Amino acid sequence: MYGLTYSHIISIVLTLTFVSLVGIYAGRQVSGAADFTVSGRKAGVILIIGTITGTLVGGASTVGTAELAFRYGMSAWWFTLGAGAGCFLLALLLAKPLRESKLETIPQFLVMNYGPAAGPIASIFSSTGIFLNIIAQILAAIALISPIFQLSSINAALIAIVLVICYVYFGGVMSTGIVGIVKLVILYSSLIVTGLLAYTKVGGAAGIINSFPPFPWLSFFGRGFSTDIAAGFSLIVGVMSTQTYLQAMFSGKDVKTSKLGAICSGVLVLPSGLAGLLVGMYMKLNYPDMIASEALPVFVINFLPPWLGGIVLAVLLVAVIGTAAGLTLGISTMFTRDIYQKYINTQADDRRMLMISRVVLIAVIGLTILFVTGNLKSMILQWSFLSMGLRGACIFLPLLGAVFFKNLVSPIGGILALAVGPMADLAWKLAVPGGIDPLYAGLLASFIVLLICSVMFPASRYPKTN
Repeated sequence: MYGLTYSHIISIVLTLTFVSLVGIYAGRQVSGAADFTVSGRKAGVILIIGTITGTLVGGASTVGTAELAFRYGMSAWWFTLGAGAGCFLLALLLAKPLRESKLETIPQFLVMNYGPAAGPIASIFSSTGIFLNIIAQILAAIALISPIFQLSSINAALIAIVLVICYVYFGGVMSTGIVGIVKLVILYSSLIVTGLLAYTKVGGAAGIINSFPPFPWLSFFGRGFSTDIAAGFSLIVGVMSTQTYLQAMFSGKDVKTSKLGAICSGVLVLPSGLAGLLVGMYMKLNYPDMIASEALPVFVINFLPPWLGGIVLAVLLVAVIGTAAGLTLGISTMFTRDIYQKYINTQADDRRMLMISRVVLIAVIGLTILFVTGNLKSMILQWSFLSMGLRGACIFLPLLGAVFFKNLVSPIGGILALAVGPMADLAWKLAVPGGIDPLYAGLLASFIVLLICSVMFPASRYPKTN
């Protein structure tokens, strides 16, 4: 079914070269750790949009959405619907307090409100959640690289890892944001063309309605009401709890800029899953026995002109790699600022911090290989939903408590909730894999701990310790 021509290959190489040159330019703008992590706190609206959208619109929202649509239909749209809603709430609720704090990471913000113990707990659990999403992106990269270039899954994964390191190694947020802007323009143009073509070939709305039974294919709850609502909700709380997206709020040149950047990101992210949705359903109708994860690249190769198909394949690869790079940068930032600088080398200078950021980035990507090789057949969005849920179970309620109820939520309650929430999430996933979504268990446990501990150990009597 795959048939790359020389036009495909030339187009892919030229597109990747162009994006790489943009990344190298961005890297030359980095002069210190502040530029690497929060763009020197001078990011404009466009750079914030590039950072958020360039990370959210990746393998899950394109390749992963097409895969899930191939299996279940309309319910695959929940990833970008939830992500878009999360961006709107990020602007409405968190942009102002985060930007005004003049900090760099969410653990730093939680430490300011709950005490130093909050830092490493938040860093460890939120980094674990982010790591799960990196796995999803590498799986998406394998789905693109392996069949197109006739490589084994392991070799495709290794190539993806190298590309992630190169993507962000020399630029941090500046690279992620600026390349994200370039990727945004090319990717959305490609998604519009691809989505419209799939919509036309399937016969429009009438063709979809006549070709698929109402359930599960035309339902937003094709996998079950509880499952799909949890999927959308996990994206909302995940976006509002993830260092990569919140880092964009810290990096804005002022509050208004951070808010506008998040709102515009939501407007762009929310409909971005439609192309993958339409392609996945079309491919299910015409190639029902194919590998689900390959639905989008197969469609691009078979039905787009070779020169355009090459551009689309290249930008899909950049989208996947860009998301993995942005998430990896989030882990790197939290480790260097909240663990290394606080507990390992308190005297580290700016140059040393920049070096450690880049070393951690490579280490995280290397670890990804170990997990990916054991889960090559798993569904991409399965990891993305689990990842967002785990991050939300850890950060979401303690963060809202620190922002809106800091005089009511006790430091003891906040610290315990940071640990109990994700532990309950993971325990429920392992103990009751067929039960309700573990996100519900994690958030419920976090809320109960916050409430009980704030009553038993009120902030007025048990202030944070320094």
